[in-house]
Amino acid sequence: MTDTLEMLGEDFDENYDIFIEDALETGCVWGLEGSDGWALCSSLQNEELEVMPMWSQPEYAKWHCKEEWKDYKVVPISLEELLDEWLPGMHEDVLLVGVNWNTEMEGEEVEPLDLLEDVDKAAADIA
Repeated sequence: MTDTLEMLGEDFDENYDIFIEDALETGCVWGLEGSDGWALCSSLQNEELEVMPMWSQPEYAKWHCKEEWKDYKVVPISLEELLDEWLPGMHEDVLLVGVNWNTEMEGEEVEPLDLLEDVDKAAADIA
């Protein structure tokens, strides 16, 4: 488990790229869900916004099941559902996506439609 976590370091652009590559390869991303819903936290970029963190591997997400999220479970979200429903819905709800945050809870906070566009672009490059 430690080896995979080390891949998510302080290079947020690289972590973002890993998220997109893994999501396209596995067809899935991972979030944390608890009894009150999905894990959310305040944005560091804009304190008026909330961020929903997502990870490209279950091990990355599992590491964050502690402290206020200790009772949360790692839950898969299919890539198709993410692109078709989640990201447009998060845009409407004015939520940001926390992409592959490292063990320090640091990483990119992106507008959902920007992530959607980047995933579509990466998928087109592969095809």
